[in-house]
Amino acid sequence: MTTLDVRTIPPVDRHPTIHDAFDELEAGETLTIVNDHEPKPLFYEFQAEVETFDADGYEVDRVENGKFVAKFPKR
Repeated sequence: MTTLDVRTIPPVDRHPTIHDAFDELEAGETLTIVNDHEPKPLFYEFQAEVETFDADGYEVDRVENGKFVAKFPKR
């Protein structure tokens, strides 16, 4: 499992960085994102644009204020 903490990445660079990390995964692996907000827009983006994204396996937890952990599984 790959974990990517994007809280220190400038917002404009976050989605491209996340997409690149997801692309490097093998089928069956999961990319875990640590973010400062719930990544719902990213979920919808992946659902619409990334054929290998397993939307049914997506999970997100609010760990604390300013820390959300989301799992993006790859088919």
